[in-house]
Amino acid sequence: MSDQNSYELLGLTEASTFEEIQEARDRLVGQYAEEPKQKAAVEAAYDAILMERLRLRQEGKIKVPDRIRFAENTPEPPPPAKATPSLSRPDWLNSLVDTPSRDDILWPAVVYGGLAVLGFAAPSLALAVAIGVAIYFLNRKENKFWRSVLLTIGGLAVGLALGLTVGQLLIPQGAQFAWASPDAVAAAVTCVSLWSVTSFLR
Repeated sequence: MSDQNSYELLGLTEASTFEEIQEARDRLVGQYAEEPKQKAAVEAAYDAILMERLRLRQEGKIKVPDRIRFAENTPEPPPPAKATPSLSRPDWLNSLVDTPSRDDILWPAVVYGGLAVLGFAAPSLALAVAIGVAIYFLNRKENKFWRSVLLTIGGLAVGLALGLTVGQLLIPQGAQFAWASPDAVAAAVTCVSLWSVTSFLR
């Protein structure tokens, strides 16, 4: 079988591309699936064309695209996009600030909410219990008792300073309300401060 007959059998010309040759071969093999002789003739024509193309390439009569000739010389991928630098915290702050779970926020919130309400009836008792609860919750996170005590003292100091100021502003000196006093407001604000410390610090 001559090369010319091979091209004619596949319905191609010598100018056909490799992709066109491949498509013609696949189409005809599918068409002659039930006819073994015709299918074999298509395969033989396909092989003859490939051999002819290989010979022409070796003789330099067919130009081979660089992407095929030098497949190992793949173009370098573009450099990755520079990531925007994230704001990093100092190490001492990372060791102090906690990223709490939902339960680590909710349970102390329930306890301190109850203590804040108790503070309107018995501010001193509410503060005493709140201090113990703060030490418990903080110590449970890291098992560092003295650190827990220091953080609790800090939260207590901030809470009392802020609470007494807010209490004096909300309830003027000498005014009496049946439901609140400056000390009760201070106890409630201190409970909020201690809740913040136990939830977000460690």
